[in-house]
Amino acid sequence: MTRQDLDRHLQKKTAPHAMALFGESHFLIDRYARALANSEGASVLSLYYDEYDFTTAKAHLSQGSLFGDQNLLIIKHDKKLPKAELDTLVTLVGKNPDNTFIYCYYGEDVKGVDTAFKGAHTGSVRLYTPFANEARTILIHEGERLGVSLSTQAAIHLLECHNNDLGLACNELSKLALLNKPITPLEIDEHVYGLNEITLDTLITHIIEKKSYLTDLEKLLESGVNEIYFLTTLSKFLTELYLFNTTIKMNGFVDSSLVLGYKLPSFIEKERASLAIKISPKSYQKGITLLLDTELKMKSSGSPDQEALLLSALLKLQTLL
Repeated sequence: MTRQDLDRHLQKKTAPHAMALFGESHFLIDRYARALANSEGASVLSLYYDEYDFTTAKAHLSQGSLFGDQNLLIIKHDKKLPKAELDTLVTLVGKNPDNTFIYCYYGEDVKGVDTAFKGAHTGSVRLYTPFANEARTILIHEGERLGVSLSTQAAIHLLECHNNDLGLACNELSKLALLNKPITPLEIDEHVYGLNEITLDTLITHIIEKKSYLTDLEKLLESGVNEIYFLTTLSKFLTELYLFNTTIKMNGFVDSSLVLGYKLPSFIEKERASLAIKISPKSYQKGITLLLDTELKMKSSGSPDQEALLLSALLKLQTLL
């Protein structure tokens, strides 16, 4: 079915009980999963990524609900699940109309991902990245849901701050709601940190990857960014990479929201994860200590040649990582 078909089903409360959601827009996958899972009193089992276990999922849909209501199974994964297992779960839903199964697939290879969802009680939707006008409309509606009044120009500006990533823009709404007033581009400039800082992150990535960076660093300093600010930003970035490293080792998968509190665009998330796992814990410790010591020297020595201290630290950092 199309996304418009799903919207009509949700409005009429006739959505299929076994649904597969996949495609390029992870934000829309999550949004529709929440809408489909909006069932008061359901016994919910959520299995995300490596938490997935077929035996557990099958048992949840096989048993009668403790309170006589429906059983709701939500599976989120970036890898395709075996078709035989999906067939079984979909069949169990077909045998019990009180059950619901929502399968959210975040992988890039979508071919055949919905082949198990072909029965009368099933459905599947590929969710594409919204066009600019549609993204703006969704953002405004999400704001209304959270009590945030966004002007059209504010919605456009908020999306631009995050390189038109709808998920990141929506993440800012809860923060803007605290202002308790209509939101204009002025409030967004004052309270939102956007992806327009991506050039700074790119420069830091080049330093950590031991690529050429001096020309870009010189341009950055000439633009008005001072050495201490850059150093503290680098320390923060390296600390976040360490958290990515430990989170991946603990959970077996990357999820930027566990580290940052919000979801990065998928391509940035993958880049951070790839970079994070290349550095050893001991190297992280030495690198972060070096940057903190250098920051202390900059703030306490009163040396006029802050740039020399910064360049010296960066050269030492590249030997440590």
